[in-house]
Amino acid sequence: MTAEIAPFQAIGVSRLAHALQAEGRSIIHMEFGQPSTGAPRAAIAAAHRVLDTDGMGYWESPELKARLARYYDETYGVQVEPDRFILTCGASPALVLALISSFSPGDRVALARPGYIAYRNTLLSLHMVPVEIPCGGETRYQLTAASLAALDPAPDGVIIASPANPTGTIITAEELKAIAKVCQDRKIRIVSDEIYHGLSYVGPTRSMLEFEPDALVINSFSKYFSMVGWRLGWLLAPQAHLHRARAYVGNLFLTAPSLSQHAALAALDSREELEGHVAVYAGNRRLLLNALPSLGLNAIAPPDGAFYIYANIAHLTDDSLAFCQAMLRETGVATAPGVDFDPVEGRRFIRMSFAVSAAETEDAISRIIPWFAKHGRLKAAQTGD
Repeated sequence: MTAEIAPFQAIGVSRLAHALQAEGRSIIHMEFGQPSTGAPRAAIAAAHRVLDTDGMGYWESPELKARLARYYDETYGVQVEPDRFILTCGASPALVLALISSFSPGDRVALARPGYIAYRNTLLSLHMVPVEIPCGGETRYQLTAASLAALDPAPDGVIIASPANPTGTIITAEELKAIAKVCQDRKIRIVSDEIYHGLSYVGPTRSMLEFEPDALVINSFSKYFSMVGWRLGWLLAPQAHLHRARAYVGNLFLTAPSLSQHAALAALDSREELEGHVAVYAGNRRLLLNALPSLGLNAIAPPDGAFYIYANIAHLTDDSLAFCQAMLRETGVATAPGVDFDPVEGRRFIRMSFAVSAAETEDAISRIIPWFAKHGRLKAAQTGD
């Protein structure tokens, strides 16, 4: 039986944005969580060298896995064996691999709402049951140990994301530890999506491995390392899980791109350049936070990390998709509708990515301030406020 899943509406918004751009319109792309910067210079140089010297083929780099193990030691103080890293074509296959090798059709997996649309739709595609936990401002739009403890019956698994998409909120170390304890007590398997690690404005991000060594951890080179198009990620799995996970990855995905593995090894030693990108995002975040009152957006998720503003626009609309489409057509600023991330409340939210240049952020703000003001006046006139 085929699973029915909802479309990713931000892709449709982006398709419209590119169509308008092809007509000559000036478009600012804030609809995807995609860094506007390219791969680190050293990564590109390494790729050029490899193209001239290596025919490449199906391959999993032992050097890259050893370097990733050192990265975890340096970043989190966690020692992991290099063979626990399974390299994948980005984080999306790593998510599929984590789920299909850990759970069976019909298993129940908890996740936060709002949350990344692919969590829900991947679970549905694999005939698993997403158990969405509504998370609002009172919990900073994040799962808590208490919310997991309250589920009856206990789910088979849980997907944790910190920093989160679409909100950028980060779970504190204390809460991660408490979540791990609840999951250990209730035998809930943890899948931790850590793709936005390194992108924090409130201090270091903590890995779930620090609190639950048997967690399955997903990450990639797309966000912090600015290598979206290189399609390289990883699943970090416990030893007891590796045989099963490797059987799936070999049959479903073969290996990650060889060229990307060579480039990623250089990217891991490009921290100064990458931290420069984070500084740009931090500046963009400040620009947007300062501009929000002018937009009438006073209810937002705290953007601790990642590169998103998730804002409540209930005073302007209850159709976030139509709102994003209209704003794109009239201002040239592309954003993502909240319905992608929350099928219940998301019609009253939008997500703006600030993974663009400072100049583009300033330009976007100058375009949308008068548009929001006009939209607010029209809404007030319609309601008689």
